[in-house]
Amino acid sequence: MKQFKAIIWGLAIIALGVIFGGNALGLFNFDVFFEGWWTLFIIVPSAISLITDKEKISSLVFLAAGIILLLAAQGVFGEGSWNVAWKVILAVFLVGLGLSIIVKSVFHSNNDKEVEKKVKDADDKTMDAQTAVFSGSERVYNDEVFSGSNMVAIFGGAELDLRKAKFTKDTVIKAFALFGGVEIKVPEDVNIKSKSGFIFGGISDDRKGESKGKYTIYIDAAGGFGGITISDKPKQKK
Repeated sequence: MKQFKAIIWGLAIIALGVIFGGNALGLFNFDVFFEGWWTLFIIVPSAISLITDKEKISSLVFLAAGIILLLAAQGVFGEGSWNVAWKVILAVFLVGLGLSIIVKSVFHSNNDKEVEKKVKDADDKTMDAQTAVFSGSERVYNDEVFSGSNMVAIFGGAELDLRKAKFTKDTVIKAFALFGGVEIKVPEDVNIKSKSGFIFGGISDDRKGESKGKYTIYIDAAGGFGGITISDKPKQKK
């Protein structure tokens, strides 16, 4: 999925290059800088995320917001277009928030219940703490025993590299991302079970496939306007 997303972005950039080149050579006249052209920076990423990401509601909300702003810039709403646009966008966000809460409640799976139980039984005193607020944070385990982690990223990014960590039991990772991101790199022989409590965000599992290892990492992810990425790409040997 990550590769597919990169291909779409690549095609979008190529198309933009063709448009600029064609205009410069006089092959055609396509005005990129139309009224509200800047809304494309909201519309295009949202449309791509709608195709590639599992979390659809947040992508739909931002896509709708981008289209509403474009219509306002074009004067579709008449006088007071911007006033109308912001009110409609607020309504869209509230509807999206409500749908997100309902969907997460209705589709509360057995997997979520298992993760909740493991998180409840976890001992916070044995878990590492990693915080990134308006900054970045990286924690790398090299032949160290991993016993769990509390991760917080607010307007920042936190990275946890467990590819060379030692596991002696099942462990728990609590991850919170608000307008930020958390990246967790795991070994290929460790199982992952996760639960997402995000509002306009979610978990992106970029592992090559399901593992069948001896130990399991239970990930409890929550936050808003952010995300958690899980990958198992092998560490490069120096």
